[in-house]
Amino acid sequence: MTSPWKRPLALLLTCVCSGLLGASFVAAEEKLSQDPDIALQPSAVLVHPWRQHIPPTRRQGVPGIERTKKGRLWAIFGRDVESTRNFQVLTRSDDDGETWSPIQLMVLPRQGVRAMSATLWIDPQGRLWVFWAQAFGVQDGRYGIWAVVADDPDAADPVWSAPRRLGDGVMLNKPTVLAGGDWLFTSSVWKTENSIKVYASTDQGKTFTLRGQANVPDPATRGPDEPMIIERRDGSLWMWVRMQGLAETFSTDQGKTWTPVQRMKIKHCTSRFFVRRLQSGSLLLVKHGPLHERTPREQLTAYLSEDDGQTWIGGLLLDERADVTYPDGVQSPDGTIYLIYDHERTPLGEVLLATFTEADVRAAMPVSEQARLRIVVSQLPQPE
Repeated sequence: MTSPWKRPLALLLTCVCSGLLGASFVAAEEKLSQDPDIALQPSAVLVHPWRQHIPPTRRQGVPGIERTKKGRLWAIFGRDVESTRNFQVLTRSDDDGETWSPIQLMVLPRQGVRAMSATLWIDPQGRLWVFWAQAFGVQDGRYGIWAVVADDPDAADPVWSAPRRLGDGVMLNKPTVLAGGDWLFTSSVWKTENSIKVYASTDQGKTFTLRGQANVPDPATRGPDEPMIIERRDGSLWMWVRMQGLAETFSTDQGKTWTPVQRMKIKHCTSRFFVRRLQSGSLLLVKHGPLHERTPREQLTAYLSEDDGQTWIGGLLLDERADVTYPDGVQSPDGTIYLIYDHERTPLGEVLLATFTEADVRAAMPVSEQARLRIVVSQLPQPE
Protein backbone atom coordinates (compact mmCIF):
# COMPACT_ATOMS: atom_id res chain seq x y z
CA MET A 1 0.00 0.00 0.00
CA THR A 2 1.11 3.56 -0.65
CA SER A 3 2.24 5.40 2.44
CA PRO A 4 0.73 8.86 3.03
CA TRP A 5 4.08 9.92 4.45
CA LYS A 6 6.29 8.77 1.57
CA ARG A 7 6.20 11.98 -0.45
CA PRO A 8 6.50 14.42 2.48
CA LEU A 9 9.33 12.29 3.92
CA ALA A 10 11.19 12.37 0.62
CA LEU A 11 10.81 16.13 0.58
CA LEU A 12 12.05 16.41 4.14
CA LEU A 13 15.15 14.34 3.35
CA THR A 14 15.81 16.52 0.32
CA CYS A 15 15.54 19.65 2.41
CA VAL A 16 17.81 18.25 5.13
CA CYS A 17 20.45 17.15 2.59
CA SER A 18 20.32 20.63 1.08
CA GLY A 19 20.64 22.30 4.43
CA LEU A 20 17.10 23.62 4.21
CA LEU A 21 14.56 23.32 7.00
CA GLY A 22 11.30 24.85 8.21
CA ALA A 23 9.80 27.21 5.64
CA SER A 24 11.70 25.58 2.77
CA PHE A 25 10.07 22.20 3.45
CA VAL A 26 6.60 23.74 3.66
CA ALA A 27 7.19 25.67 0.44
CA ALA A 28 8.33 22.54 -1.40
CA GLU A 29 5.25 20.57 -0.33
CA GLU A 30 2.99 23.50 -1.22
CA LYS A 31 4.57 23.66 -4.69
CA LEU A 32 3.78 19.97 -5.26
CA SER A 33 0.16 20.48 -4.21
CA GLN A 34 -0.21 23.12 -6.95
CA ASP A 35 0.88 20.79 -9.78
CA PRO A 36 -2.18 19.40 -11.65
CA ASP A 37 -0.25 16.26 -12.60
CA ILE A 38 -0.11 15.29 -8.94
CA ALA A 39 -3.57 13.76 -9.64
CA LEU A 40 -1.79 11.21 -11.86
CA GLN A 41 -0.05 9.85 -8.78
CA PRO A 42 -1.81 7.25 -6.57
CA SER A 43 -3.59 8.23 -3.40
CA ALA A 44 -2.51 6.65 -0.15
CA VAL A 45 -4.49 3.44 0.41
CA LEU A 46 -4.47 2.68 4.13
CA VAL A 47 -5.59 -0.68 5.51
CA HIS A 48 -7.05 -0.54 9.04
CA PRO A 49 -6.17 3.14 9.47
CA TRP A 50 -5.59 4.39 12.98
CA ARG A 51 -8.37 6.61 14.25
CA GLN A 52 -6.04 9.60 14.52
CA HIS A 53 -5.16 9.23 10.83
CA ILE A 54 -8.80 9.55 9.69
CA PRO A 55 -9.53 13.21 8.88
CA PRO A 56 -12.59 14.71 10.59
CA THR A 57 -15.54 15.49 8.34
CA ARG A 58 -18.88 17.24 8.39
CA ARG A 59 -20.25 15.69 5.20
CA GLN A 60 -20.46 12.15 3.82
CA GLY A 61 -22.36 10.20 1.19
CA VAL A 62 -22.22 8.89 -2.42
CA PRO A 63 -22.12 5.21 -1.34
CA GLY A 64 -21.57 1.91 -3.12
CA ILE A 65 -22.23 -1.68 -2.06
CA GLU A 66 -21.23 -5.26 -2.93
CA ARG A 67 -21.89 -8.75 -1.55
CA THR A 68 -19.44 -11.67 -1.61
CA LYS A 69 -20.25 -15.32 -2.35
CA LYS A 70 -20.18 -16.07 1.37
CA GLY A 71 -22.53 -13.21 2.21
CA ARG A 72 -20.16 -10.50 3.43
CA LEU A 73 -21.36 -7.01 2.61
CA TRP A 74 -18.88 -4.29 1.68
CA ALA A 75 -19.83 -0.60 1.60
CA ILE A 76 -17.85 2.42 0.47
CA PHE A 77 -18.73 6.10 0.79
CA GLY A 78 -17.08 9.47 0.54
CA ARG A 79 -16.28 11.93 3.25
CA ASP A 80 -16.00 15.67 2.66
CA VAL A 81 -17.83 14.94 -0.59
CA GLU A 82 -18.01 17.68 -3.23
CA SER A 83 -14.88 19.37 -1.93
CA THR A 84 -11.15 19.31 -2.59
CA ARG A 85 -10.76 17.34 0.67
CA ASN A 86 -12.89 14.42 -0.60
CA PHE A 87 -11.65 10.96 0.49
CA GLN A 88 -13.12 7.44 0.64
CA VAL A 89 -13.69 4.89 3.41
CA LEU A 90 -14.57 1.19 3.14
CA THR A 91 -16.41 -0.85 5.77
CA ARG A 92 -17.96 -4.33 5.92
CA SER A 93 -20.71 -6.35 7.58
CA ASP A 94 -20.72 -10.06 8.40
CA ASP A 95 -24.28 -10.13 9.79
CA ASP A 96 -26.27 -9.13 6.69
CA GLY A 97 -26.00 -5.41 7.34
CA GLU A 98 -27.18 -5.28 10.93
CA THR A 99 -23.81 -4.03 12.19
CA TRP A 100 -20.79 -2.56 10.39
CA SER A 101 -17.08 -2.72 11.09
CA PRO A 102 -14.66 0.11 11.73
CA ILE A 103 -13.01 1.47 8.59
CA GLN A 104 -11.20 -1.36 6.81
CA LEU A 105 -9.56 0.71 4.10
CA MET A 106 -9.19 4.43 3.42
CA VAL A 107 -8.31 6.15 0.15
CA LEU A 108 -6.60 9.37 1.20
CA PRO A 109 -5.46 11.63 -1.66
CA ARG A 110 -2.49 13.96 -1.69
CA GLN A 111 -2.96 17.61 -0.85
CA GLY A 112 -4.66 19.37 -3.74
CA VAL A 113 -6.23 16.14 -5.08
CA ARG A 114 -9.79 14.92 -4.66
CA ALA A 115 -10.59 11.16 -4.34
CA MET A 116 -14.24 10.96 -5.34
CA SER A 117 -17.19 8.97 -6.72
CA ALA A 118 -16.18 5.47 -5.60
CA THR A 119 -17.89 2.22 -6.50
CA LEU A 120 -17.53 -1.46 -5.58
CA TRP A 121 -17.73 -4.44 -7.92
CA ILE A 122 -17.20 -8.19 -7.56
CA ASP A 123 -16.06 -9.55 -10.91
CA PRO A 124 -16.91 -12.98 -12.38
CA GLN A 125 -13.78 -14.40 -10.69
CA GLY A 126 -15.04 -13.30 -7.27
CA ARG A 127 -12.49 -10.51 -6.80
CA LEU A 128 -13.56 -7.27 -5.15
CA TRP A 129 -12.67 -4.10 -7.04
CA VAL A 130 -12.64 -0.71 -5.34
CA PHE A 131 -12.84 2.04 -7.95
CA TRP A 132 -12.56 5.77 -7.35
CA ALA A 133 -11.85 8.90 -9.39
CA GLN A 134 -9.13 11.48 -8.82
CA ALA A 135 -9.14 15.12 -9.84
CA PHE A 136 -6.85 18.05 -9.18
CA GLY A 137 -9.06 20.45 -7.26
CA VAL A 138 -12.81 20.05 -7.60
CA GLN A 139 -12.85 19.46 -11.38
CA ASP A 140 -9.74 19.33 -13.55
CA GLY A 141 -11.28 18.40 -16.91
CA ARG A 142 -9.37 15.10 -17.00
CA TYR A 143 -10.07 13.11 -13.84
CA GLY A 144 -8.86 9.54 -13.67
CA ILE A 145 -10.25 6.13 -12.71
CA TRP A 146 -8.19 4.26 -10.11
CA ALA A 147 -8.67 0.78 -8.64
CA VAL A 148 -7.37 -1.64 -6.05
CA VAL A 149 -8.40 -5.32 -6.00
CA ALA A 150 -8.74 -7.99 -3.30
CA ASP A 151 -8.57 -11.56 -4.65
CA ASP A 152 -10.36 -12.97 -1.58
CA PRO A 153 -12.83 -10.43 -0.14
CA ASP A 154 -14.12 -13.09 2.29
CA ALA A 155 -10.73 -13.41 4.00
CA ALA A 156 -10.37 -12.29 7.60
CA ASP A 157 -7.86 -9.69 6.40
CA PRO A 158 -8.03 -9.29 2.60
CA VAL A 159 -4.83 -8.46 0.73
CA TRP A 160 -5.14 -5.49 -1.61
CA SER A 161 -3.26 -4.82 -4.83
CA ALA A 162 -1.34 -1.64 -5.49
CA PRO A 163 -3.44 1.25 -6.90
CA ARG A 164 -3.69 1.31 -10.70
CA ARG A 165 -4.94 4.06 -13.03
CA LEU A 166 -7.28 2.64 -15.68
CA GLY A 167 -8.26 5.67 -17.76
CA ASP A 168 -9.65 9.19 -17.75
CA GLY A 169 -12.99 10.22 -16.31
CA VAL A 170 -15.27 9.54 -13.36
CA MET A 171 -16.67 6.01 -13.21
CA LEU A 172 -19.07 5.87 -10.20
CA ASN A 173 -21.18 2.93 -11.46
CA LYS A 174 -20.50 -0.80 -11.68
CA PRO A 175 -19.20 -2.39 -14.90
CA THR A 176 -21.40 -4.53 -17.13
CA VAL A 177 -20.32 -8.03 -18.18
CA LEU A 178 -21.60 -8.79 -21.67
CA ALA A 179 -22.89 -12.19 -22.76
CA GLY A 180 -19.69 -12.70 -24.74
CA GLY A 181 -17.54 -12.12 -21.67
CA ASP A 182 -16.29 -8.58 -22.31
CA TRP A 183 -16.29 -6.17 -19.38
CA LEU A 184 -17.59 -2.68 -20.14
CA PHE A 185 -17.50 0.25 -17.81
CA THR A 186 -18.50 3.82 -18.40
CA SER A 187 -16.74 6.96 -17.30
CA SER A 188 -17.34 10.62 -17.84
CA VAL A 189 -15.10 13.65 -18.25
CA TRP A 190 -17.78 16.01 -17.03
CA LYS A 191 -19.15 18.88 -19.11
CA THR A 192 -17.18 18.22 -22.31
CA GLU A 193 -18.04 16.97 -25.79
CA ASN A 194 -17.91 13.19 -26.14
CA SER A 195 -17.79 13.22 -22.36
CA ILE A 196 -19.07 9.65 -21.94
CA LYS A 197 -16.31 7.09 -22.40
CA VAL A 198 -16.79 3.33 -22.65
CA TYR A 199 -13.76 1.27 -21.63
CA ALA A 200 -13.52 -2.47 -22.27
CA SER A 201 -11.50 -5.36 -20.92
CA THR A 202 -11.32 -8.65 -22.83
CA ASP A 203 -8.79 -10.28 -20.48
CA GLN A 204 -10.56 -10.21 -17.09
CA GLY A 205 -9.19 -6.86 -16.03
CA LYS A 206 -5.53 -7.19 -16.99
CA THR A 207 -5.87 -4.40 -19.55
CA PHE A 208 -8.47 -1.78 -20.40
CA THR A 209 -8.92 0.05 -23.71
CA LEU A 210 -11.18 2.86 -24.83
CA ARG A 211 -13.86 1.23 -26.99
CA GLY A 212 -16.24 4.07 -27.75
CA GLN A 213 -17.67 7.44 -26.76
CA ALA A 214 -21.09 9.08 -26.55
CA ASN A 215 -21.88 12.76 -26.64
CA VAL A 216 -24.45 14.83 -24.78
CA PRO A 217 -25.15 17.31 -27.58
CA ASP A 218 -26.45 20.31 -25.64
CA PRO A 219 -23.76 22.09 -23.57
CA ALA A 220 -26.47 23.39 -21.26
CA THR A 221 -27.39 19.86 -20.19
CA ARG A 222 -23.87 18.43 -19.85
CA GLY A 223 -22.79 17.61 -16.34
CA PRO A 224 -21.99 14.55 -14.22
CA ASP A 225 -23.30 12.05 -16.81
CA GLU A 226 -23.13 9.07 -14.38
CA PRO A 227 -24.02 6.58 -17.16
CA MET A 228 -25.00 2.93 -16.75
CA ILE A 229 -25.13 0.21 -19.43
CA ILE A 230 -27.65 -2.62 -19.79
CA GLU A 231 -27.27 -5.39 -22.37
CA ARG A 232 -30.69 -5.99 -23.87
CA ARG A 233 -32.08 -9.38 -24.86
CA ASP A 234 -31.45 -8.67 -28.54
CA GLY A 235 -27.74 -8.08 -27.81
CA SER A 236 -27.85 -4.30 -28.19
CA LEU A 237 -26.61 -2.02 -25.43
CA TRP A 238 -28.80 0.55 -23.71
CA MET A 239 -27.00 3.32 -21.85
CA TRP A 240 -28.86 5.48 -19.35
CA VAL A 241 -27.46 8.96 -18.75
CA ARG A 242 -28.04 11.63 -16.15
CA MET A 243 -28.76 15.02 -17.74
CA GLN A 244 -31.35 17.47 -16.52
CA GLY A 245 -33.52 14.41 -16.11
CA LEU A 246 -32.81 11.07 -17.79
CA ALA A 247 -31.43 10.40 -21.26
CA GLU A 248 -30.51 7.34 -23.32
CA THR A 249 -28.29 6.15 -26.14
CA PHE A 250 -27.92 2.78 -27.89
CA SER A 251 -25.13 0.70 -29.41
CA THR A 252 -25.41 -2.30 -31.74
CA ASP A 253 -21.65 -2.93 -32.07
CA GLN A 254 -20.68 -3.82 -28.49
CA GLY A 255 -20.12 -0.21 -27.45
CA LYS A 256 -17.95 1.09 -30.30
CA THR A 257 -20.49 3.61 -31.59
CA TRP A 258 -23.54 5.16 -29.95
CA THR A 259 -26.69 6.87 -31.16
CA PRO A 260 -27.25 10.55 -30.26
CA VAL A 261 -28.04 11.00 -26.57
CA GLN A 262 -31.73 11.89 -26.25
CA ARG A 263 -34.13 12.48 -23.38
CA MET A 264 -36.19 9.56 -22.06
CA LYS A 265 -39.91 9.56 -21.40
CA ILE A 266 -39.28 8.67 -17.76
CA LYS A 267 -39.09 11.88 -15.71
CA HIS A 268 -36.42 12.46 -13.10
CA CYS A 269 -34.66 15.20 -11.19
CA THR A 270 -31.00 15.98 -11.88
CA SER A 271 -29.56 13.25 -9.69
CA ARG A 272 -28.11 9.75 -9.77
CA PHE A 273 -30.46 6.84 -10.48
CA PHE A 274 -29.84 3.08 -10.41
CA VAL A 275 -30.76 0.54 -13.09
CA ARG A 276 -29.62 -3.08 -13.29
CA ARG A 277 -30.69 -6.44 -14.70
CA LEU A 278 -31.74 -8.95 -12.04
CA GLN A 279 -31.21 -12.72 -12.00
CA SER A 280 -34.79 -13.26 -13.18
CA GLY A 281 -34.13 -11.19 -16.29
CA SER A 282 -36.25 -8.30 -15.07
CA LEU A 283 -34.80 -4.80 -14.89
CA LEU A 284 -34.70 -2.93 -11.60
CA LEU A 285 -34.94 0.87 -11.60
CA VAL A 286 -34.55 3.02 -8.50
CA LYS A 287 -35.40 6.69 -8.99
CA HIS A 288 -37.02 9.63 -7.27
CA GLY A 289 -40.81 9.69 -7.24
CA PRO A 290 -43.40 8.39 -9.73
CA LEU A 291 -42.26 7.28 -13.19
CA HIS A 292 -43.73 10.19 -15.09
CA GLU A 293 -43.27 12.97 -12.55
CA ARG A 294 -40.21 15.08 -11.93
CA THR A 295 -39.86 15.34 -8.17
CA PRO A 296 -37.08 16.75 -5.96
CA ARG A 297 -34.51 14.42 -4.41
CA GLU A 298 -37.12 12.61 -2.33
CA GLN A 299 -39.40 9.54 -2.52
CA LEU A 300 -36.69 7.03 -3.46
CA THR A 301 -38.74 4.32 -5.23
CA ALA A 302 -38.04 0.95 -6.90
CA TYR A 303 -39.70 -0.28 -10.12
CA LEU A 304 -39.48 -3.42 -12.29
CA SER A 305 -39.66 -4.05 -16.01
CA GLU A 306 -40.28 -7.53 -17.43
CA ASP A 307 -40.14 -6.46 -21.10
CA ASP A 308 -36.68 -4.88 -21.36
CA GLY A 309 -37.81 -1.44 -20.29
CA GLN A 310 -40.86 -0.97 -22.49
CA THR A 311 -43.14 -0.84 -19.45
CA TRP A 312 -42.57 -0.60 -15.69
CA ILE A 313 -44.56 -2.01 -12.79
CA GLY A 314 -44.64 -1.79 -9.00
CA GLY A 315 -43.33 1.13 -7.04
CA LEU A 316 -41.81 0.21 -3.67
CA LEU A 317 -41.22 3.40 -1.69
CA LEU A 318 -37.86 2.91 0.02
CA ASP A 319 -37.56 6.31 1.70
CA GLU A 320 -40.06 9.15 1.33
CA ARG A 321 -37.92 11.85 2.97
CA ALA A 322 -36.21 14.77 1.29
CA ASP A 323 -32.49 14.64 0.48
CA VAL A 324 -32.27 10.88 -0.08
CA THR A 325 -29.86 10.35 -2.95
CA TYR A 326 -27.39 8.24 -4.94
CA PRO A 327 -28.69 4.66 -4.84
CA ASP A 328 -26.45 1.70 -5.66
CA GLY A 329 -27.38 -1.95 -5.41
CA VAL A 330 -26.53 -5.63 -5.71
CA GLN A 331 -28.54 -8.88 -5.63
CA SER A 332 -27.71 -12.01 -3.65
CA PRO A 333 -28.19 -15.57 -4.97
CA ASP A 334 -31.42 -15.96 -2.98
CA GLY A 335 -32.92 -12.96 -4.79
CA THR A 336 -32.55 -10.38 -2.03
CA ILE A 337 -31.72 -6.92 -3.35
CA TYR A 338 -29.40 -4.73 -1.27
CA LEU A 339 -29.79 -1.02 -1.98
CA ILE A 340 -27.52 1.60 -0.37
CA TYR A 341 -28.07 5.38 -0.50
CA ASP A 342 -27.37 8.53 1.49
CA HIS A 343 -29.57 10.93 3.44
CA GLU A 344 -28.73 14.53 4.39
CA ARG A 345 -25.02 14.47 3.61
CA THR A 346 -24.85 17.50 5.89
CA PRO A 347 -25.37 17.51 8.86
CA LEU A 348 -26.53 13.88 9.38
CA GLY A 349 -24.28 12.22 6.85
CA GLU A 350 -26.43 9.08 6.94
CA VAL A 351 -25.56 6.10 4.76
CA LEU A 352 -28.55 3.75 4.74
CA LEU A 353 -29.35 0.24 3.50
CA ALA A 354 -32.64 -1.23 2.28
CA THR A 355 -33.20 -4.91 1.49
CA PHE A 356 -36.16 -6.20 -0.52
CA THR A 357 -37.22 -8.64 -3.26
CA GLU A 358 -38.96 -8.45 -6.61
CA ALA A 359 -42.17 -9.45 -4.83
CA ASP A 360 -41.96 -6.33 -2.66
CA VAL A 361 -41.47 -4.12 -5.71
CA ARG A 362 -44.39 -5.70 -7.57
CA ALA A 363 -46.66 -5.31 -4.56
CA ALA A 364 -45.47 -1.73 -4.04
CA MET A 365 -45.16 -2.54 -0.35
CA PRO A 366 -43.04 -4.81 1.88
CA VAL A 367 -44.48 -8.33 1.70
CA SER A 368 -41.39 -10.56 2.02
CA GLU A 369 -39.38 -11.58 5.06
CA GLN A 370 -36.31 -10.00 3.47
CA ALA A 371 -37.82 -6.50 3.42
CA ARG A 372 -35.97 -4.08 5.72
CA LEU A 373 -35.78 -0.31 5.37
CA ARG A 374 -33.51 2.46 6.70
CA ILE A 375 -30.75 0.27 8.16
CA VAL A 376 -27.95 2.59 9.28
CA VAL A 377 -24.56 1.79 7.77
CA SER A 378 -22.88 4.98 8.96
CA GLN A 379 -23.79 8.34 10.43
CA LEU A 380 -21.73 11.37 11.35
CA PRO A 381 -21.41 12.17 15.06
CA GLN A 382 -24.08 14.62 16.12
CA PRO A 383 -23.76 17.45 18.66
CA GLU A 384 -24.95 16.66 22.15
